[in-house]
Amino acid sequence: MKNSMNPVYKLVFVLMAMLFAQSCSDKFNDIEGQLNADDLDYSATEDMVQALVGAYNIFATRGWEEPLLLSVRGDDVNAGGLGDQQPFADTDNFVYDQGYWMYNSLWNLHYGDIVSLNTEISLIENFQAFATETDVAKGDQYIAEIKVMRAWLHFNLARVWGDVFIIQTNQPDAEIADGTASKNEVMQFISDQMDEAIPLLPNMRPNERTDIPGGVTRYTAYALKAMAHLEMEDYQGVADASAAIINSNKFSLYPDFYSLFKKPGELSDESLMELQFSDYGSSTGDTFYHLYAPFGPQGWTPARANASDGWGFYEPSMKFIKFMLDRGETERLETSVIFTDRGITELQTDPNYATLPSFVNNTTRDGDVFNDYARALFASGKHYLPSVQLTDGRNNYGGGKNFIVIRYAEVLLMYAEALTRGATGSGMTADQAVNLIRTRADMPSISGVSSDDVMDEKFAELGMEWGIRYFDMIRLDNFSELSYDGRTFSADKQLLPYPQAQVDALPTLSGSSD
Repeated sequence: MKNSMNPVYKLVFVLMAMLFAQSCSDKFNDIEGQLNADDLDYSATEDMVQALVGAYNIFATRGWEEPLLLSVRGDDVNAGGLGDQQPFADTDNFVYDQGYWMYNSLWNLHYGDIVSLNTEISLIENFQAFATETDVAKGDQYIAEIKVMRAWLHFNLARVWGDVFIIQTNQPDAEIADGTASKNEVMQFISDQMDEAIPLLPNMRPNERTDIPGGVTRYTAYALKAMAHLEMEDYQGVADASAAIINSNKFSLYPDFYSLFKKPGELSDESLMELQFSDYGSSTGDTFYHLYAPFGPQGWTPARANASDGWGFYEPSMKFIKFMLDRGETERLETSVIFTDRGITELQTDPNYATLPSFVNNTTRDGDVFNDYARALFASGKHYLPSVQLTDGRNNYGGGKNFIVIRYAEVLLMYAEALTRGATGSGMTADQAVNLIRTRADMPSISGVSSDDVMDEKFAELGMEWGIRYFDMIRLDNFSELSYDGRTFSADKQLLPYPQAQVDALPTLSGSSD
């Protein structure tokens, strides 16, 4: 568990003695080694790439609590019944505990990684002082890649807390002393940073890169720029950035929605940003995993013996499931939601759902049986890896599964929403963008797409992913959607309070982020 309680300015800002202990040999081009700040020979510019690989390692090493906390307040997600993490369940009900360790951990991990990424930029700049013109340009690309990673971390912080610090150095005392920037200022900072980065980045899909397969490209930056403009409600900016991705003709939807979130869909033509994990195809030795156990069931009968279960901390909401059933969703519902018998029984207590499609059962198409367990009625299928896809000898729930961060479907829906809110598009209509997604989901085409249609499509397509639904509802002041299943949401609950440890340590923070 990542659970640092130190204030951000007391984090270790010195250069990491080891930038990475084991690079992902099958995903990061077999680059591995150590960089010690005191021993570096900056004239050995061939080592400059190791700072970039170190940055990818920093970026991918996310705490298990981070995606859970970012997502749990949406009406698509419920916290499991957590006796040992009651403040997490309370957060799902918009009751916030300023002293809760998860809040402080999200803050510290994001800011700690921002500072560490800034350190990698400094290392690259030191190499550039000794580099040829070609290697200087290569270093500029590496720095641009890191700026995209850093921007995504700032993006999350601003959505969660509103006014936050913009940190661009590895000694941020002065930046902290200058105080926080508003959420819109952070989003504009991200947009400006992406404008700087885009011309320096590879003009290709992430999966087309051969140096660092799946690495950041200019289209990752365009996607993040579109996301920032969406938060600012600058819909023309959203349309322009999204259109740059669409009109590149480089991206397409992975044809099998179910497999997209499993091993076959890794680094597909749909992926714009993806955290990569691996056990290097070996039954023993080192692993580089994200901890998926919080998403998993407390009890299951896996198709492949000895595969471990999870913690039951996270489940699709009953509201989401009924919404999907009402729409006649099949592929996306089966993919997004894993059912238990207890959950099905609870669903059928509503006479409107007494009769359910045949795929609504507790056994996945890969043969894993999700047994009843105390903490939750359902589990997230998007965070599930079939036990038969685990490497032989590896038993961790979801072991080695990648974590998709931004995908082309989200870009299409941002573009469609922008057009329905008055922006001018290029190369595709809102109807065409939405229907590409509906076709993949085996849903009938629609015409005359409205903003409400797009938001429903986003709910169906992007449920359980990175809090997208929650932050959409906040942006649109659609608080009634968040008041569901006994919850009452109000405007004063939009932002989490600053962690108490940070308020105590940082005088430029107020006691509340409201």
